[in-house]
Amino acid sequence: MSSADYCPTTPQEVREMLEVIGAATVEDLFAPIPSHLRAASFDLPPGMSEFEMLDTLKGVAARNGQAVTPFIGGGCYDHLIPAVVDHLAGRAEFYTAYTPYQPECSQGTLQALFEYQTAICRITGMEVANASLYDGATALAEAGLMALRATGRRRLVIDGGVSPFSRQVIRTYLANLDVEIMEVVSLNGGIDRDALLAALNDVTAAILVQNPTFYGTVEDLTAIAGAAHGQGALLVVSAYPISLGLVKSPGEMGVDIVVGDGQPLGNAMSFGGPSFGFIGSLKKHIRNMPGRIVGETADGQGRRGFVLTLQAREQHIKRQKATSNICSNQGLCALKGLIFLTSLGKEGFRELATLNRDKSEYAKGKLSAIPGVSLVNSGETFNEFTLRLPRSADQVVASLLKMGIAPGFPLGSSEPELAECLVVTVTEKRTKAEIDELANLLGRELETVGF
Repeated sequence: MSSADYCPTTPQEVREMLEVIGAATVEDLFAPIPSHLRAASFDLPPGMSEFEMLDTLKGVAARNGQAVTPFIGGGCYDHLIPAVVDHLAGRAEFYTAYTPYQPECSQGTLQALFEYQTAICRITGMEVANASLYDGATALAEAGLMALRATGRRRLVIDGGVSPFSRQVIRTYLANLDVEIMEVVSLNGGIDRDALLAALNDVTAAILVQNPTFYGTVEDLTAIAGAAHGQGALLVVSAYPISLGLVKSPGEMGVDIVVGDGQPLGNAMSFGGPSFGFIGSLKKHIRNMPGRIVGETADGQGRRGFVLTLQAREQHIKRQKATSNICSNQGLCALKGLIFLTSLGKEGFRELATLNRDKSEYAKGKLSAIPGVSLVNSGETFNEFTLRLPRSADQVVASLLKMGIAPGFPLGSSEPELAECLVVTVTEKRTKAEIDELANLLGRELETVGF
């Protein structure tokens, strides 16, 4: 069967087109391509129905290896995505919409972004938010730049509980600027408050923390915010969005700028992207915020409308006054985040967060009870926690992967001094049976080497 059988054109139409072109066969069209660069044959298998094709593709995918049950987080999370998210986000008016330079013909996109900003403000407790950034790591770096501009100072203090990947992005972002970066080591999976506040002084622009920390510990940042403000500095927090269904909001704790990665909000893991970064702040910092901000207005007839209120980037204002060279927001990914939040609603969002916390608590109890295993976190956790194993976490992960379970993120790859530590993540998708199986396999694996 030839490739023509997979095309919507009829054989007669193909012959007519070839006659106009002056070629005898479809294969003749590819004659100018050197033979060693062409496919060996245009012979394809017979056509299949949609269902047959899906089954065939699943069979091909299965050859990649057995399905793995993931207990990995560290910035990219296996959360449930309601069917309505992709169904609505895939509508043509959203999926094919370009950036909204012309408000008169972009009202749908602008309204969606306005509602997205509102949703981000509500879950974070902030007063303003922009139309999204690229991802959580660069959003945190941009928040650091915001703080430097807002205070006129040149020093940032970064807590060791911030993701090592985000810390690396910040260092890269600021490498060519006259900025001092001081990093404070984490304590028992949480914030070493004494060390963090000791690093704070009257030339510090901001303290940057993550909540929950990269190791899973949930912190009340109220006192840290007060101490920062007492020195004229800002407090910047990278937040895990799902946790905001249960944890006190950053706004309630006195935080100045909140960022995070929106992947858990209705976006698939997709091998690490694309996702979107969110950023919100107090209104007084709005003119230092990068990217776009959509605002509500009224037209000449008094009808409600939406426009890009602020666009403080190089292409729109004087170069030296630009807050960032960011020229686009992750519109489609942010839209999925909006649909996700609105489809759950306030109570559904809280229930989702509760499921994450409760399942994680069950897993934490089961796993930390295994002989030789101890819990690193001394404080409360949300849906991630860190275990210390009696041997290399990398070795344990490699063994359990062969059994169909990814038990967590081994810290040795990013922090060699924590080579025996494993960050375990439990989302609402993990079942009791899967958690029990993880505990069973981990116990057996450690028992085989004398633990």
